Amino acid sequence: MNPAFQAVLTIVIGVGGCIGYFYASNLFLDKVVFPARGPEAGRNITRANMVRPWLFLMPAIVALGLYLAYPVFASFWLSLNRDGTFVGLANYQQMMSEPKFWESMRNNLLWLVVVPAASTAFGLLAAQLTDRIWWGNLGKSLIFMPMAISFVGASVIWKLIYDTRPVEQSQIGILNAIWLRFEGGPFSILLLKVLPILFLAGFGLIVALVAWSFVRPLLARGQSAATIPLGLFVAAAALWLIWQCASGILGVLTTTLNYGQPQTWLTIPFYNNFFLMVVLVWIQAGFAMVILSAALRGIPSETIEAAVLDGANPFQIFFRIMVPQIMGTIVVVWTTITIVVLKVFDIVLAMTNGQWETQVLANFMYDKLFRAFDVGVGSAAAMVIMLLVTPILVWNVYNARKDMR
Repeated sequence: MNPAFQAVLTIVIGVGGCIGYFYASNLFLDKVVFPARGPEAGRNITRANMVRPWLFLMPAIVALGLYLAYPVFASFWLSLNRDGTFVGLANYQQMMSEPKFWESMRNNLLWLVVVPAASTAFGLLAAQLTDRIWWGNLGKSLIFMPMAISFVGASVIWKLIYDTRPVEQSQIGILNAIWLRFEGGPFSILLLKVLPILFLAGFGLIVALVAWSFVRPLLARGQSAATIPLGLFVAAAALWLIWQCASGILGVLTTTLNYGQPQTWLTIPFYNNFFLMVVLVWIQAGFAMVILSAALRGIPSETIEAAVLDGANPFQIFFRIMVPQIMGTIVVVWTTITIVVLKVFDIVLAMTNGQWETQVLANFMYDKLFRAFDVGVGSAAAMVIMLLVTPILVWNVYNARKDMR
């Protein structure tokens, strides 16, 4: 069958089926189940109106149950079985005994810290700056354009940027072409030593300040016991990140850079994770920019005018007047990108295949299910991903409903 004709036929059958279902179900409800005639006509009309929304929701409920709920329960059951035999939590124990699993957890945590923060920050910066220039709409279009590219397509583009050729050949990778221009002089030391150390030190300081803002209330009396676990978790995560920053600074200080030699960027442990993150930040910054730009335009002009009259400078207006008013939107963008990060798979598979210490949970699950054919451990990894995503989804839905009220 011709693909175009098949596509048209599918659309006709799908749309026609929906129209036929709604028409037939309404007819059956009004004529057979609750007919609007006789002494009970008024009550039947009321009952029919109460049931009618469920008729419209039924296809969606069935589809969600078939394609979402059933796979969750099936994966959970498979995670408790091995070769058709019930083994309880043995698959989870085996999964947690594998170094690759903990490597995946560590890398996912690193992605969770860097990508949502960087994407949201770049998106907010782009949204603010593009609204202040005459060619802002063109700039927004260029920044948003990567959203139209698939993750695999973006990975191929960036893999070419990171490409490495022998030193006697011309470098087609932009990064190596730039790298070969450094010769170890003062400019090289400033760009490749001093700036990375300052960046890591600044990031560690920001993490420490954020952690202290969570922990300080716990030291005061009268705090709710429910906030203690959150504060302890934030403190533990902050200590781990500060340790990573300190290790990174030590690594920058002690590493001998191979000037004049092309680098295989994606095989450098730890730093290759950041080279992968750049791809997702490049894609998601456009999404963050569009949402935050709309939020910035919704800020009442009276508040900004009042701040100007009070003598506030542009930085104070932005950080103390505008950002607090769109904090709810920033959090929504942040959590949405967080969900994408937890499920990241395509970029890692296409660029490194989880090698050189770049493994993530989704790729670990894929390796177990479709390469090692270990359905039990692969399903256990799927359940871990679901457990990590679910609280964020619930929190997003809760906040959306609260805003609607």
